[in-house]
Amino acid sequence: MFRVSGRRIGFWYRMAAVLCKPPLVVLFKRDWHGMEHIPADGGFITAINHNSYLDPLSYAHFQYNTGRVPRFLAKAALFRGGFVGTMLRGTGQIPVYRESTDAANAFRSAVDAINKGECVAFYPEGTLTRDPEMWPMRGKTGAARVALLTKAPVIPVAQWGANEAVPPYAKEKRVRLFPRKTLKVHAGPPVDLSGFYGQEPTAEVLRAATDTIMDAITDLLAEVRGERAPAQRYDRPIRPGTDGPPLPLADEESK
Repeated sequence: MFRVSGRRIGFWYRMAAVLCKPPLVVLFKRDWHGMEHIPADGGFITAINHNSYLDPLSYAHFQYNTGRVPRFLAKAALFRGGFVGTMLRGTGQIPVYRESTDAANAFRSAVDAINKGECVAFYPEGTLTRDPEMWPMRGKTGAARVALLTKAPVIPVAQWGANEAVPPYAKEKRVRLFPRKTLKVHAGPPVDLSGFYGQEPTAEVLRAATDTIMDAITDLLAEVRGERAPAQRYDRPIRPGTDGPPLPLADEESK
C-alpha cells in the first residue's frame, strides 16, 4: 500500500487522484524521469518551476505515483470555499497568508510537516514565471529558509508541456489540448546545500542558497527543453516584504 512517512494517504488525496488521474492519462502523454530521486522515507522538500496553472496537477500526478504525496504551499484565498478549498483542506495543503501577521505560519507548518517525515512542495518563484521564454525567474527564499533549518533533502523538479496546453497569462484564455501534449516532469538528485549549514541565515546566505536551488531547477529544465538557459535569470520587481516572512532559524533550532 502506498504510504507517506508518518501517515497513510488519506481519503481526500485518494479522491483527488480518482478525479484527476483519468483525464490526465487520457488527454496527455507523459515523459517522466528521476522518480528514483524521490526519497522512499523521511521528510524532504521538492522545488519546482511554475509555468502553467495545469502544472501542479502534472507534478502531483508524477509524485503520487512514487508513493510519496506532496503538501503544497498555496495562496490562502484558494482555501476559503467551494470544491477547490475543500480539496485543499482535505488533502492537508498549507495556506500562505501573504503580507499578514500570519505569513510565517506557513513556513512553520512546512517545517513541522518535514520533521514528521512528509514532503513539502515549494514553487520558489512564488507565482507563474513572467520570463518571456518561460525560464525560471529569481526565486524567493522560503524553500531555502526551510531547507537550512531542517537540513532535509531538496529535490529539484523541472516541468515542461503543461504550458503548451494551458499557456500562462494568455490574453485569450484558451486551452490547447490538441494535438495531444506531453507533460514532462523530471526530478534531479538532491541539491547540495551543505556548504550553507551552520552559517548565520543572513539575507546574503539565504539568497545564495536560493540561487543554488534555482540553478539546479534551471539546469534540469535546460535538459528537458534541449536548449541553453539564459545567462541571467529574469528578476521581476519585488515589493518590500514579499520575499518571504522572517523565520527565526536559530530560535527554532535551539528548541
